[in-house]
Amino acid sequence: MSPLKVLPSAGRAGRGRLYVNLPDGQAVAWYDRQANRISVLADDHREAILAALRPYLSGTVSIGPPPVPTAADLRRLALPPDADLAPNRPGETLLGELEHGPAGTRARHRLRQDLAAQQRMGDVLDTLEPDGWRTLHCVPLPGLGSIDHLLIGPAGIFCVRTAPGRRQRAAVGDLLLTVGRTEPRPDPRWTRRAAALATRLLSAQVTPALAVVEASRVEVAPTVRDIHILQPLTALPTLKCAPTALKPPDVEALFALARDTRTWLPTPTPGASRPHPRPRPTHPSPPPRPGQRPT
Repeated sequence: MSPLKVLPSAGRAGRGRLYVNLPDGQAVAWYDRQANRISVLADDHREAILAALRPYLSGTVSIGPPPVPTAADLRRLALPPDADLAPNRPGETLLGELEHGPAGTRARHRLRQDLAAQQRMGDVLDTLEPDGWRTLHCVPLPGLGSIDHLLIGPAGIFCVRTAPGRRQRAAVGDLLLTVGRTEPRPDPRWTRRAAALATRLLSAQVTPALAVVEASRVEVAPTVRDIHILQPLTALPTLKCAPTALKPPDVEALFALARDTRTWLPTPTPGASRPHPRPRPTHPSPPPRPGQRPT
């Protein structure tokens, strides 16, 4: 028999499944690295499957038929690829803005700083996945642009707005974030509004959060009690030690709902009467960040 092929699933490298396929591409098993379990689809290939996966196995591995799909699994399987937000990379929307955005040197420099901050914080949040957390990046939010990172895990759901600290002092107030001597940013006010809208769309409590990346120090006003302040070096232990609010099945169900673009973007109601033609704007674009020219 021809040797079986082991191929990774689409998604973040090293964290998805490993699929075992016949030479014609038919899958006969997959290995879930997080659960450390091999699901066998063709039992007559069991020995060959184990031989093909042996270099990737560690610890005690369970073997058996595929588990019964949960409601979250069924929702994920029915999700069209172009409606799935899970493959989004940190800073995905800013990459497009840099390619087709403002030509001014200062504006592009600010965009690069925002992109670097989102990528740094996104990479940190992604490392929480083995601890039962799920992260989505660049989640579209009607009228508000996009959520930089939506974090779902045992401690709850967090709507994370990311700002570059530029190795300067950052002061977080009730309405504004000030970094060094630059113009204050309305990030605290924005993340409250975004979290409130996300709460309505997900029908679950979403906590506003502000991630300040690479600031020399972060000072938070005593009146700021509703916004969760994150920094790359302290985010992981803070979130891991937070009280448990969601059980694993709840996390997976909310993640399946949140990764669907249709959860966030309004869809026309079937059979609704169409209004008389009139000039109308295109889909709302993200609010300009500091230094970026409005389009």
